Amino acid sequence: MGISFDPSLYGLSSSNAEALSGSLSGLNKTESTDDELMDACKQFEAYFVEQVLKGMEKTINRSEEEDNDYSNMAKDMLTQEYASVLTENTDMGIAKLLYESMKNQTGNPVSNVNTETK
Repeated sequence: MGISFDPSLYGLSSSNAEALSGSLSGLNKTESTDDELMDACKQFEAYFVEQVLKGMEKTINRSEEEDNDYSNMAKDMLTQEYASVLTENTDMGIAKLLYESMKNQTGNPVSNVNTETK
């Protein structure tokens, strides 16, 4: 039985959501290693931060000139990079809390996996 994440339930449709869903779908509760689980949790943390940043950006008034497909794509890519850098260089604790929660739900004790950011 794998762990699943359906971004459509939350109205989300991002390439990161698809990658995260693929990562979580590939995990098997009994066969996944602690490092694989922690990697999936870190991916979720980066995705969560990305969604927060996108929500913050929506509060900024933009002119119609700034709102085109190319600038939107560039903003999305920049937001993804910001989220990635933020989660790699800071310890928000979301990934660690999610990891510990998932380990406790499976009945496996939390091991000494590297929860530090790069």
